[in-house]
Amino acid sequence: MSEGRTPAQIEADIARRRQDLAETLDELAVRVHPVTIARDTRAKAVSALDRTVGQAYVAANRAVTKARAQFVTEEGKPRPERIVPVAVAAVVLLGVAAALSARRRQR
Repeated sequence: MSEGRTPAQIEADIARRRQDLAETLDELAVRVHPVTIARDTRAKAVSALDRTVGQAYVAANRAVTKARAQFVTEEGKPRPERIVPVAVAAVVLLGVAAALSARRRQR
C-alpha cells in the first residue's frame, strides 16, 4: 500500500486525515450540543405549528366561503329566499331565550 509513496506523501495523507477527523468531531460536537438540540427542536415545533395554523386557516376560509355562498350569489347579491328564514329562526330563538331568562328571574 505504501509502495511508491514517499514519506512526505504519507505524512501529508496522515495530516489530511487528521484534519478530516477533526472537522467531523467538530460537527458532531455542534450537533449534540444542548443549545443546538434545543434550537432544532424549537424550529421543528414552530414549523409544525405554522403548518397546523395554515391548515386551520385554509379550512376556516373554505367554511366561511361555503357559508357565504349560501346567502350571497356569485355576483355578491343577497339571496332573500335563504336569508329571511334564517333571520326569522334567529329572532324566534332569541325570543325563546329571553322568555326563558325572564321566567327564571321570576322564580
